[in-house]
Amino acid sequence: MAMTQTQRYGVFAALALVMAATRIHLSLFHHDIWDASWGIFFLAGFWLRGSARWAFPLLMAEAVLIDYIVITNMGISFWSHYCVSAGYWFLIPAYGSLWMGGSWLAKRQRGLTLSTLGMAVAVLLVSEAACYVISNGSFYWLSSHVPTPKSFTAWFANLGDWYLPFLQTTALYAGLGAVLHVLTVQMARTSEHHGQMQN
Repeated sequence: MAMTQTQRYGVFAALALVMAATRIHLSLFHHDIWDASWGIFFLAGFWLRGSARWAFPLLMAEAVLIDYIVITNMGISFWSHYCVSAGYWFLIPAYGSLWMGGSWLAKRQRGLTLSTLGMAVAVLLVSEAACYVISNGSFYWLSSHVPTPKSFTAWFANLGDWYLPFLQTTALYAGLGAVLHVLTVQMARTSEHHGQMQN
């Protein structure tokens, strides 16, 4: 589905708003709204393919800014927070893997078909796993908050502890995005069909 530049800006604004609302809420209040960031980067790669030069850096900057605001508002120095270490910068390739997965899918999908659905599930699983390994691994190996001595056995155990919750959350938001995509495509087809009937 081709989009105008104005539509791209609108999609970007909507994705940025959802990420801000869920990322801030998760950090400031309780864990009753899950952080949509991973799903947002996957969907952005799909919907905004070809706009990575401006959209990806802006989403990354938003994520870092939200983290900074939340952490400093807690009265904590940004770099002394438990979740921030040298591994924090690996969020760029981690989120980048989600963006690339969505972009790859957008280039190769064949419309609203079962084969596209199967491809979407496979691509989401692969890109989410890459994001998870990069983000978890960089934190485990580079953070001073992880007890030493560090080992691959302990890292693999840590990977297993957190993989399913991250996968479920990412799949939830990507699934909601897929439903929205299907509805939008169907509405556009219906509108186009009515236009042709009137002509």
